Amino acid sequence: MTTTRFAWTSVFVAAATLMAPVVHAKTFKWSSASDIPTLDIHSQNNALGNGVHASIYESLVYYNSKTFKPEPQLATSWKLINPSQMRFTLRSGVKFSDGSVMTPEDVIFSINRSMAKTSNYAVFAQGIDKVVKVDANTIDIMLKGPNPVLLNQLTELRIMSKAWAEKNKSVEPKDIRTPEESFAHRNAMGSGPYMVKEWQPDQKLVLVANPNYWGKNPTNVTEIVYTPIKSAPTRIAALLSGETDFVLDPSTQDLARLRSNSDIKVLDGAENRTMFLGMDQYRDELPGSSVKGKNPLKDQRVRKALYQAIDIAAIKRVTMRGLSENTGTLIAPQVNGWTKKADARFPYDVAAAQKLLADAGYPQGFEVDFACPNNRYINDEAICQAVTAMWARIGVKAKLRTLPLVTYFPMIQRYEASIYMLGWGVPTFDALYSLQSLLRTVGAGGDGNYNVGRYSNPQVDAMIERVKVETDLVVRNQLIEKALVLANEDVAYLPLHNQVIPWAMRKNVEVIHRADNRLDWRLIQVK
Repeated sequence: MTTTRFAWTSVFVAAATLMAPVVHAKTFKWSSASDIPTLDIHSQNNALGNGVHASIYESLVYYNSKTFKPEPQLATSWKLINPSQMRFTLRSGVKFSDGSVMTPEDVIFSINRSMAKTSNYAVFAQGIDKVVKVDANTIDIMLKGPNPVLLNQLTELRIMSKAWAEKNKSVEPKDIRTPEESFAHRNAMGSGPYMVKEWQPDQKLVLVANPNYWGKNPTNVTEIVYTPIKSAPTRIAALLSGETDFVLDPSTQDLARLRSNSDIKVLDGAENRTMFLGMDQYRDELPGSSVKGKNPLKDQRVRKALYQAIDIAAIKRVTMRGLSENTGTLIAPQVNGWTKKADARFPYDVAAAQKLLADAGYPQGFEVDFACPNNRYINDEAICQAVTAMWARIGVKAKLRTLPLVTYFPMIQRYEASIYMLGWGVPTFDALYSLQSLLRTVGAGGDGNYNVGRYSNPQVDAMIERVKVETDLVVRNQLIEKALVLANEDVAYLPLHNQVIPWAMRKNVEVIHRADNRLDWRLIQVK
């Protein structure tokens, strides 16, 4: 058998200078259902926020929006010194938006900050032991062992000014589980093409061109105005009237009308985001449940009953209007490690679900808390309402409560939900990101950082630890498949579907649709 290996060859790539001139400066006005949760780049790992942060702050490397291969950003080149040491040459002449020069100390500080106890980004620093300065233009990332996805991880570790953080008492990231705010939560200072002019949470975020940006930004957009609009009809009305130029999340029921409008265009694309339901498998008794003295969700038969009671075909047909791809696993097909075997679903079968509940000792079902966001994912609240009705057929009375993004995520991370909805995109395009975040027993270094149902299986943990360091791609992907299959057999989660993302915009707007559902700010054109 031929063995494929990750290539750790030296890479010396000079970043292409972006030469297109800025002509006829434009404002880009866009909207979606929810606001970003914070401006702190190491606080809450949220896709919408991460996408916005990328316009203000930069990382050592970033994905090319057409190839999705990491390319130089704040680092111009890199090479593997040995399996546990990667050397990066830093770009010269980079300034933060206040005019101060970026130094190796800023890079070291930022990566260390991402690993702080209050950070939600430790998963991206997985495998990093320390970062050391070599000289004024060079740093070494020292690893605990081989890390085949280090470059992918670094795309999400953005760089902050050490002096600015120290001056403004923001050395530690804001803890999203608490209401306390830091200066970096509401303010920002990065090296990206834009800087924050104004942020009024839940109302408006205004970004303007950074006069100290090191590159030549090819877009003609000099101002970006983001307006969160929870109401789908209101978002669409704003687009149709020209009040906004772009809607990130048009409702499925509006798409036919938008596609038929000559002033509007719709871009469709599959997102690498999987929707699923998680369950508290840790507590001995669930708060608010009708079952006292024990937790029914600890029983695999109960979890499987909830799974088999979900008519996923109906959700795709009615709730999603075809804009979803049913799944049986926690990663999408665009993610390394996905296989058909891991993606197999348990069949929809109400009778089988009822029998499983009866066998588990709940022939009449039970009451249980069920939490959902109402402005984060496509039709999130409607999906949860549909699932609630389906569970009622087998006697499970889910007490549904819905919350906006900004309060929902801190709540679930405080372990305050018995059953919850989560959508998980994969910025690294590698399954380890999902395995470590969702299936690994909660621990240090990003392990289980979004495993808020606290699922734990020592066999799965052992496989994940091997995946972290395995450089043989064939062996590594076999381990990923085994871990995903075992988690499915355990019914660690209730997988639903992978999102298909339509973007709606005025006809004069040009963007590139990305599988991570974020805009590339450098490539927007408003004609």
